[in-house]
Order: sequence, then C-alpha cells, then structure tokens
Amino acid sequence: MSFSYQQATSLAAAAQAAGQADTKILAGGQSLLGAIKLGLAMPAGLVDLGGLAELRGIRLENNEIVIGAMATHASVAASPEVQRAIPALAELAGNIGDRQVRNRGTLGGSLANNDPAACYPAAVLGLGATVITDRRQIAADDFFKGLYETDLAEGEIIREVSFPVPSKAGWQKFKQPASRFSIVGVFVARTASGTRVAVTGAGPCVFRATKLEAALAADWSGTAAAKVVISDEGLNSDLHGSAVYRAALIPVLAGRAVTAAG
Repeated sequence: MSFSYQQATSLAAAAQAAGQADTKILAGGQSLLGAIKLGLAMPAGLVDLGGLAELRGIRLENNEIVIGAMATHASVAASPEVQRAIPALAELAGNIGDRQVRNRGTLGGSLANNDPAACYPAAVLGLGATVITDRRQIAADDFFKGLYETDLAEGEIIREVSFPVPSKAGWQKFKQPASRFSIVGVFVARTASGTRVAVTGAGPCVFRATKLEAALAADWSGTAAAKVVISDEGLNSDLHGSAVYRAALIPVLAGRAVTAAG
C-alpha cells in the first residue's frame, strides 16, 4: 500500500493535517505500524509528531505531574520528578513491553489507542488524571469509552496529561509473558478526591472497580482488598485466561498494589 507522510513542524500544523480524510497521527508507532503491516489499518496519510519537542516535557506543577504526549515510556520511568512524586507511575512505565517498546512507545499514543490490555490507561483512570488535547481538557472518567474507543474527536491530538500527586499509589500486573501486556493490571490510589482503583486487561476497556474502592476507603489494606469478590460478568475470556480467572486475579493484585503503596 502507499500513503503520504509528513513530519509535523508544530502542533497546529499537525492538527490541520490530521483533519484530512483517512489521515492518522503517528506517535511512537508501536501500535499503528503493526496494524498497517497486518492490513488492519490503511491510512491515506501519516502525520508524524516525532519532531515536536514541546510534546515531550515532564514537569511538576501545582502538585501535579504533567507529562507530554510524546514522552516515551522509558523517559517517564527515568524521570526524577515522576519517581519522587508518583513512584507507582514510574514503575508502571518501566515495565511496559521490552526495552525497544519503552524507548519508542509514548504516553499519548498508548492512550489514544486504548488497547484493552495497555498499562497506562490504568494509571490515568486510577489517579483521576486529566487528558489535555489541542482543543480541550478531558477528565479520565470521561476519556475511555470502550474497546479501542476514546472521547477524542477525529483529528484531535493529545498534548499532555496531568496526573494529581496522590498520598499513596500502587501498581501490580499479571502479564502475558510474550507481549508483556496485562492479563490483569490493577492501579490503586488514595487521592484528594477519594480512593480509586482502575483495572486493565480484564475487560474490553479499562474500568474502575467500585467494590474495591469502597472496601479500601473503609480499610486501606491488602487484607481488605483480598476479601472483595469481583463478578466475572462482562470480563474477557481468551487463551490467556477465562473471565472467572481474571475476576479472581483482580482483588489479589489490588491487595498487592495496596501493600506496595504502603
């Protein structure tokens, strides 16, 4: 197949180009290029964000960690600001895929793709982060809509993500050993807005586990989390694990995440 390619010189130029029919935004390329090779995506054009340094920064601002959309997983994991403020987020980023994926894959690309087994969506939803695009701000609870579906409009580009610094946060995943995607991953956090628990890998889309949130709000302990019974209704069932298996894993991993958080 053939397609046009252009490297964006500014966010505004990228947004204008992305508005053209059948044009896709290229971030790290870890999902899109694979889909093109398999014939699952056939864009008429690609707009590469790789040259936009403005989208790579990481900073602490007003008790929030703000991470540019083009920040790689490796740069998030190595960031002193992230390690100090939200060590669970640094740990999550440092265990995505393999070394090659971590040095090419980006925060914004992962979120825009919204793979049901991706790790970053759990951190965004678990921390109650805000996704900031070239047009607006989107709360985490409104961003993830379903299987590979987000609230992003056609041609809308993620600029950065703002993560509130929690009092405690922890992350645990049971990974598929070949892809290192989450068979189940759980992110727990005690935030200014309350206790949040986000689960990835178990369903068609990342989701909040409200029964675990209620249990941990009353008793922040691994024991309390492990006692919660999660229904398998609507959960994924595949060669890596049944819905029943995933349901059983969720409270176990939540308990481990709470213990890791302290």
